[in-house]
Amino acid sequence: MQIAVIGATGMLGQPVTRELIWAGFSVRIIARDVEKARRFFSDTTVMAGDLNNVESLVNALSGVEVVYLNASIRQNEKKDHFHTEDQGLLNLIQASRLAGVRRIGYLSSIIIRYQGMNGFDWWVFEVKQKAVQLIKESGIPYSIFYPSCFLDSLNGTQRLGRFVLMVGRPAVKPWYISARDYGKQVAKAFRLAQGEQNQEYTIQGPEALTQHEAAKRFVAAYKKEKLVVLTTSPFLLQLGRLMSQQADYGLHITEALNNYPEVFEAARTWADLGKPLTTVEQFAAQV
Repeated sequence: MQIAVIGATGMLGQPVTRELIWAGFSVRIIARDVEKARRFFSDTTVMAGDLNNVESLVNALSGVEVVYLNASIRQNEKKDHFHTEDQGLLNLIQASRLAGVRRIGYLSSIIIRYQGMNGFDWWVFEVKQKAVQLIKESGIPYSIFYPSCFLDSLNGTQRLGRFVLMVGRPAVKPWYISARDYGKQVAKAFRLAQGEQNQEYTIQGPEALTQHEAAKRFVAAYKKEKLVVLTTSPFLLQLGRLMSQQADYGLHITEALNNYPEVFEAARTWADLGKPLTTVEQFAAQV
C-alpha cells in the first residue's frame, strides 16, 4: 500500500511516519520544505506539496492509495489566517479526488470535545471540529484518530531547557500515550481498513495520570540530565494574552487540558489495534 504523509517532520509526525515505514508500507512524504524532510527521512521518497496549492498536491498524490494528515494550528495563528485543517484540508480533499486517493487518515484530538463545556468557546476547536465534518462529508473513506495527551509533549512542547513546564494543578487524569505506540496503531488501522469502511478510534495509553504525576515520573526517570518540574499559574497567561497570540493560545489549550473530564473509552481500539504498552519510565528511557 502506498501511503502519503503530510506533516511528517513534526513531534508526532516523525514517529508515526517511522512506524508506517517499519510496518512495510511504501511511504511518500509530502512537504513544503523538501530538504528538511529528507534530513529526517533520508531513505524515504519526499515530494514537494503545499496544502495551499491544489495542483502541487495532485502531483504529489499521484499513485497514492492513502493520505495521512498530521496537521496542527500554530500558536501564532489567528482566526482569519490560512489554516491547514480548514482551507488546507479542503484543498487536500479536492486533490485526493482528482488523484484517485482511496482513503484519508487524520489526526484529531479527544480534547476538542471540551468545546461548549463550562461555557468554553474557542475558534481553534471550531476549526478542528469542522475538519472532522469536512472529512466525513468528503465521500472518501476515512480513518480518524482521537488521541489523549501524548507523553512526547513532556519532552517537547512542555520542555524549556531543564524545566518541564506545567500550568496549574488539574485533578483530571488523561490516558497518556507515546507517539510511537500511536504510530503502531495507525499502521494497524490502515492494514485492517477494507474498501469503503470508515474508521474512528479513540487513542488512549495504558494508564490515567494527572499532568503532575506524569511530569514527576518523567523527570525522575530521565537520565540524560537533571530536570525540574516548574509549575506556573494560569494568571500569567491571562496577563499576557492581550499582548501575545501565543499566550492566548496557551491559556485556551491549558483550560481545555486542565478541565476535560476524560474517561477510558479505548477498549475497542485496543481490541482492534493492540494495547499501547509504553509507560512514562519507558518513554523517558527512549528519548
